[in-house]
Amino acid sequence: MARTIAVTGVAGGIGAELAGLLQSQGHRVIGFDIRETSDGIDRFIPLDLSDTSSIEAAAAAVDVPLDGLCNNAGLPPRDGLESTLLQVNFLGTRLFTDLLTDRLSTGGAIVNVASRAGAQWQKNLEQVLRLGALTDPDQLPAFVAREAIDATRAYNLSKEAVIAWTAAVTEDMIARGLRLNSISPGAVATGILDDFARAFGENMVRNVARAGRAASPREVAEVAAFLLSPASSWLKGIDIAVDGGMGGFNMSDSLGLGAMKLANPSP
Repeated sequence: MARTIAVTGVAGGIGAELAGLLQSQGHRVIGFDIRETSDGIDRFIPLDLSDTSSIEAAAAAVDVPLDGLCNNAGLPPRDGLESTLLQVNFLGTRLFTDLLTDRLSTGGAIVNVASRAGAQWQKNLEQVLRLGALTDPDQLPAFVAREAIDATRAYNLSKEAVIAWTAAVTEDMIARGLRLNSISPGAVATGILDDFARAFGENMVRNVARAGRAASPREVAEVAAFLLSPASSWLKGIDIAVDGGMGGFNMSDSLGLGAMKLANPSP
């Protein structure tokens, strides 16, 4: 059955792959981005998640019921953009979702694109909650200064907040007949991969080497499409790592799980 899905960040990378995949499945796609595009979508609406008025205008422009929303748009870690990172990746995304929730039909699904970089959200919960308590982008510069946040930490914190927020509103969404999940890609072969290599350095290089390669945008998009579909109807409030095994490697290393491996049997 054809459905109408909203996807942010459709001008490239995972968002473009997801939009094209959904269209190929017969769905109608409303695409949002700061850069205009017509590829793989049925309708384009401009959206700048760093600008509250743009967020409000984009949400107001949606005049049809939605069956799904994928919050994919985001910024990579870049020096000097700390406040903007937190606004675009979390505060702006949260506001956009809040404004669109009433447009979502019963049974609708929301997918938030987080990151493996947000995996330590429980360890950093106090800071995550302080960010979550903010309601205005004008509060962010002081928050960044007070918390001594650099670009890499701003990116990680923004994705930690996305994962925590997904869990926090799950019960409310269920009461409204909606589902909400997040996905956490590891390294993905897109145009911003170099930004992550600079930010995360040897750790990222090592993880990619152990996995064999970075993910393709299509591989991540396919997981998002599944979570948007009725086939995933009993998945609610979870975060799925789409990382080629990187989380498993890191968990094994940190917990010393090597002893759990079975010895190779003799021929």
